[in-house]
Amino acid sequence: MPQTTAPDAHSTSISAAILRLLLPYHRTTDHAPATAEAFRHQRRRIDGFVGEGEPVVFTLPGFPCKSPNPAKVLGHLPDQGERLSLTFLQSLCMDIEQIYAPGARVVICSDGHVFGDLIGVPDDHIDAYSDELRAVIRALDLHHLSVFDLRDVLGDLPHDTQRARVHDQYAPTLEALRAEVRADAHTLALYRGITRFLVDDTTDFTGSRSALQRECRRRAYGVIQRSRAWGDLIAEHHPRAIRLSIHPQPIGAAKFGIRLLDAPDAWTTPWHSAALRDSDGSWTLMPRARAERLGRLVHRNGRPSHFERG
Repeated sequence: MPQTTAPDAHSTSISAAILRLLLPYHRTTDHAPATAEAFRHQRRRIDGFVGEGEPVVFTLPGFPCKSPNPAKVLGHLPDQGERLSLTFLQSLCMDIEQIYAPGARVVICSDGHVFGDLIGVPDDHIDAYSDELRAVIRALDLHHLSVFDLRDVLGDLPHDTQRARVHDQYAPTLEALRAEVRADAHTLALYRGITRFLVDDTTDFTGSRSALQRECRRRAYGVIQRSRAWGDLIAEHHPRAIRLSIHPQPIGAAKFGIRLLDAPDAWTTPWHSAALRDSDGSWTLMPRARAERLGRLVHRNGRPSHFERG
């Protein structure tokens, strides 16, 4: 249950310091600089953990599966982009541990099965991606991280059955979502962003461009419905956690948008791109087609991993 007593001055100071560690990585399309005081929702959640002397728990929906567009990614399994992102999350937890002994942990809520049928990715590829995420976490000893997916909730039920159960129990109605897209600028931006990704990721459509866009607009509503459903399921299983998001979020929103790696825009993720290492050692995410024009392909453990410039 949430904390009912007011935090003391020491706890308040620690909570503020934890929040300040997050601010440099805030993922948003807002242009004004953010201060810790603007994130009251996250502050209350952090206060609850610190007041009880417990590890701070973050949930991060994402890491679903690789894009099905081969011009964007190197394959269907996690690669250097995911390894760098997971390592970043681990280091963020370790930074928190330096100022707050109980530390922090991130539950990666891998959501590929939630909408795999809508984005055109086979369920066996999603299983392989999620299993490899767990293997990477073990191999790199990223002990502050864990993976949570539909199999942890619904076991070995057929994937279509799992999706239907989550949708029926948690998803908003299509009518309500359409009304929200019309009325709310942030939801409209999300809808347009997902539509753009769906258009880019559809490589086998045989109709016209306008027909593809209509189809992707329809599917975008389904992706948002399922994502909302997944978010509510996560909140039910992790009711006290601080909710992170890989999508840009307004300053002060209930979700804290977090940037995992440098990228040319606020929507790029490791699962929609490839990693390029520059000659100065810095990393950037970009579509595979662009990265291979700029650098040479590097393999790791027999699989394509990333590109290196120079």
